[in-house]
Amino acid sequence: MITLVYAIIRIRGSSGLDPKVEKVLDILRLRRNFVSVLYAESLNGIKDILREGQSAITWGEINKETLIELIKRRGKIVGDKPITDQVIKEKLGLSGIEELAEKIINEEIHYNKLAEKGIKPFFRLHPPSGGFDLSIKKLYPNGELGYRGKAINELILRMA
Repeated sequence: MITLVYAIIRIRGSSGLDPKVEKVLDILRLRRNFVSVLYAESLNGIKDILREGQSAITWGEINKETLIELIKRRGKIVGDKPITDQVIKEKLGLSGIEELAEKIINEEIHYNKLAEKGIKPFFRLHPPSGGFDLSIKKLYPNGELGYRGKAINELILRMA
C-alpha cells in the first residue's frame, strides 16, 4: 500500500480571513506565513480540513528527497538548533536524517509526534526565491493556493 504524506504551507496572512479558515490554520499549527507542516493522507478528515483552509494554504505530496532536504535545511530542535544526524541518533535511536525521512514517508513515525522528543513539528520557510509565479489569491493552477500535487516539492525547495 502506497502512503502519502502531505506537506502543507501557509501562504497568506490572517488579514481578512474567514474565522473558520483561521481556526483550520490553528488546528494545523500554521500560525505564521511561510510555515510548513507534515500530515499523513490517512489521517481522519485531513482532506476536509485542507479544503476548508484552501484560501490560505497550499499542499501536496512530498517525496523522500525533498523531505530529506527540508529536514537538513529547516528542521529544528527545541532551542532553535538544527537537526543533525547526531541529534537523530540521540533522541530517536535512528541512524540519521535519511532513515527518519524514510520512516515518515512510510508512516512509521508521524512528524507531529516528534514534539515529545524535542523536535519542532513544523518548518519555518523563507518566501520562495524568485517570488511567487502566480496570484496568492487564486487556486492552483491559476494561482498559488490549494492542492498542487507533486508540484509542492519544487515550491518547498525554492523556500527552504
